[in-house]
Amino acid sequence: METKTISEFRSGNRIEGFFIIKSVECRVSSNNKRFLDLTLGDKTGDINSKVWDVSEEDENKYKQNSLIKVRAAVIEWQNNLQLKIDKIREAVPEDNVKIEDFVPSAPYPAEEMYNLVFEYIDKIKNEDIKNIVLEVLDDAGDKIMYWPAAKKNHHALRSGLLYHTTTMLRAGEKVSEIYTTLNTDLIYAGVILHDMAKLEEMLSSELGIVTDYSVEGQLIGHIVLGVEKIRKAAQKVNADPEISMILEHMILSHHYEAEYGSPKKPMFPEAEVLHHLDDMDAALFDMRKALEGIEPGTMSDAVWSLDKRRIYKFKFDKK
Repeated sequence: METKTISEFRSGNRIEGFFIIKSVECRVSSNNKRFLDLTLGDKTGDINSKVWDVSEEDENKYKQNSLIKVRAAVIEWQNNLQLKIDKIREAVPEDNVKIEDFVPSAPYPAEEMYNLVFEYIDKIKNEDIKNIVLEVLDDAGDKIMYWPAAKKNHHALRSGLLYHTTTMLRAGEKVSEIYTTLNTDLIYAGVILHDMAKLEEMLSSELGIVTDYSVEGQLIGHIVLGVEKIRKAAQKVNADPEISMILEHMILSHHYEAEYGSPKKPMFPEAEVLHHLDDMDAALFDMRKALEGIEPGTMSDAVWSLDKRRIYKFKFDKK
């Protein structure tokens, strides 16, 4: 048996390995036998898979977004590769497999990024600002460790919200070293808080895969939900009302344009910087993603989130 990623599969291979169930449906064949129709995935792609002659127990055992181990043959069906699964079982702790190895994930461990967030919180001097941030983070709970920052666009991967946040924190620190009149307490707090309501806006599994937007997310959105979150935290820690208002404005204005959800544009420097940090980090992530897998000297496909621009991968050595 060969251990291969999905991108390496070729017709005729016999493979054994672990995969994520992206979707699963019990169906009935033309000869009236029940089978499982699955889409399995790893970091490199997806593949349709079949388990024939399944029992009633098997019908209910295998769920979407769970890890499984399979032994299968790679076949070609209607010009597409498919897995004909001979053996299948759920993954168990003794397998020592990590979810991060099977789904798109941030390049750094969640614990490491979470600790970095607290390093920046420790740099916040104003106690009211610090207490608001700590209250919001405490309310987030464990979800912050695996939550993505989006469903499809920038940082739509496991622990993507932490990745987006920590990258912006580092960039914000460097910007503040140049523009020395900036209030770093507000920069760090704004970065940490600006997308925290995505925990309520989207519905995600522990795999960091967003299945849908919540009703609150669709009707209200993470910007307004984020303002409410700050206001509640400020009241709970008895913070200065002006500080709460300043942080609320930073959340309200960080998308800059009304068409993107911001009813106000930034009205003080730290709010302006927050918008540009967010916009830059999102754009650079999508550009890097667009350049993956293409040859130097060629253009990427059009990137919807970047106004359908095609991104060029230059040939000269960046070093």
